[in-house]
Amino acid sequence: MRLGYCCINLSLQPQGVTANRGMIKRTFQEKGIPYCGQLALANIKDVLTILEWNVENGIYVYRMSSDIFPWMSEYRFEDLPNYNEIKVEAQKIGKFALEHDIRLSMHPGQFDVLASPTESIVEKTIWDLDQHARIMDLMELPSSYDAPINIHIGGTYGDKESALQRFCANFKRLAPSTQDRLVVENDDKASQYSVKDLYEGVYLQVGCPITFDHFHHRFCTGGLDADTAAHLAASTWDDITPLQHFSDSKALYEDASVINRSHSDWIYTQIPSYGLEADIELECKMKDLALLQYRNGIKIVTENKLFPFETEEVNLV
Repeated sequence: MRLGYCCINLSLQPQGVTANRGMIKRTFQEKGIPYCGQLALANIKDVLTILEWNVENGIYVYRMSSDIFPWMSEYRFEDLPNYNEIKVEAQKIGKFALEHDIRLSMHPGQFDVLASPTESIVEKTIWDLDQHARIMDLMELPSSYDAPINIHIGGTYGDKESALQRFCANFKRLAPSTQDRLVVENDDKASQYSVKDLYEGVYLQVGCPITFDHFHHRFCTGGLDADTAAHLAASTWDDITPLQHFSDSKALYEDASVINRSHSDWIYTQIPSYGLEADIELECKMKDLALLQYRNGIKIVTENKLFPFETEEVNLV
């Protein structure tokens, strides 16, 4: 297993390194796309800085922020005044990633819903997902599941089967380079989409691989145990290393007042492999610090006095 983390590097943050510089709507209205270009260029340069730090620390899996280009729903990248400079810097990221065998991914937000019954939401989703693919194209990353764009199906709208059918129909409206990268993830609510749902309703229909989220599976099993679900998800990636997500429960280990589905700050349990090779993004809140803590075998003990680094088989529902 190769471990990675998501978006923010807490080790570099005190030095001002960040890849998600943005602005509020009023600032965007005042400064427009030239300022978007300035922030995007700074973000892209810092992505490379983060990747260099990652390699120095033996980390080869990294989820890039969706906020690299602020307000990217409002313009084409080619319209940015400094587009050519951005393109040069973006290509450096792809070159560095390929030279060092780094797996880069993106995870658009919850407002991207291909299964929505509302056409305006679907149109905005298609634009946003295609923009994510254009970012990867700028970086000259593989137009394949080696550089995945990971999303959830979204709501069921009272009819899960119809929602899955809409997802598949709207998937075909995406740009080819988006389709070539799009993968789907199992949900953390029993009423939503399990690995089994995604296998039958998406993978068998349009071929999107399934990102297995270990933590989410505890809330939405689809009648499968974790080992079976992990293997079923892995089977959808063919000859490409599967992507997985892992975190622990904040409610169980850190703060009993939050909902069970909240992600923990640190890693407390051993990450199971189920006999599979996988690239695993840690979704814990302490980011790179949690990865280093886990990899170095440092146990985090909270006031709950639970059992860090033991395999956790607790029903959290």
